[in-house]
Amino acid sequence: MNTMTSLTSNAVLSLEARDEYDNGSNNRDDRIVEMFLAVCGYSSHTLRNYRRAIRLFREFIPHLSLREATWREIEAYKLGLMGGAACFSRKPLAPASVSALIAPLKSLYKWGSDANVGLFPHNPTSSIRLPQVRITSRKHYLTKGEVGSLLNQLQCQSLRNYLIGLSLVMLGLRVSELVAVQWGDFHTDPLGKTVWLNIKNGKGGKSRDVKIPVSLWPIFLNYRAQTQQEDSKRHPESAAVFPITARQIERIILDAGKQSIQAKKPTPHWLRHTNATLALLKGATLQQVQETLGHTHINTTQRYLHTVEQLNKAAPDFVEETLSDFITYRYPVDK
Repeated sequence: MNTMTSLTSNAVLSLEARDEYDNGSNNRDDRIVEMFLAVCGYSSHTLRNYRRAIRLFREFIPHLSLREATWREIEAYKLGLMGGAACFSRKPLAPASVSALIAPLKSLYKWGSDANVGLFPHNPTSSIRLPQVRITSRKHYLTKGEVGSLLNQLQCQSLRNYLIGLSLVMLGLRVSELVAVQWGDFHTDPLGKTVWLNIKNGKGGKSRDVKIPVSLWPIFLNYRAQTQQEDSKRHPESAAVFPITARQIERIILDAGKQSIQAKKPTPHWLRHTNATLALLKGATLQQVQETLGHTHINTTQRYLHTVEQLNKAAPDFVEETLSDFITYRYPVDK
């Protein structure tokens, strides 16, 4: 389908959706939601989360259409999530979970109320404030020794699990990005000296290239040869490198962590934080880490810099230097 045909189809769908609102058709909201998800350009992982969030809100207001909902219904829904009344578990949700369910609604209504779209007369979410999310990622990283213990445990399990752990901690990928990687996404530079991984549909639908370290690429090749022997029917370029789900990878990392790191419960995202922290500790610039992780804003990457600065030298260290002449400890003498 060419661009003109696609735009024409979307325009027709938009007109039909508005007609259905006027006619009171039962499927009008379904079609508007699908149209929104089709044009927003997010990754498949994000689309699933958006679809679920919008569905939960529609179940909260079964007597109203999306067009009829006001800020009162959305505010009541937000408070219900925070208090536990609007979720199946009947337990209060954390601020981050509430934000994850409200943010898709804000995107939907912002898009639908745009003058060029005109599906909603106004944006009822414009005055809805997301709950403040406390940043806890500063402590969610593994030390060098803990990474080694985790990787050793994964290596004992299988080459696949070992490579999953290496890919997460060395490349800083999101778990949703890792499960979407295909063999055809790897490419070399013009001189053929380095290998790069093209992340085609990262967070926000953005793409980026991540450099594959020299020591990591042979492990990928070894794993590829092994998987091709086990399944020769798969097309080598379009095949997923790790044909498992994000939930399975989360379980692999968690289980390996339980067996190797008793003090912490690592997740794939912990390994992403570890990637940023270790890179900055070794001298990588903020821009280099930002490009590798795919952060839209440098402020997000600067959170890791704060952690690194504290690890390198904190305020008490400067005071120690000043008072070093007065800091003594006399060891007791055995009698």
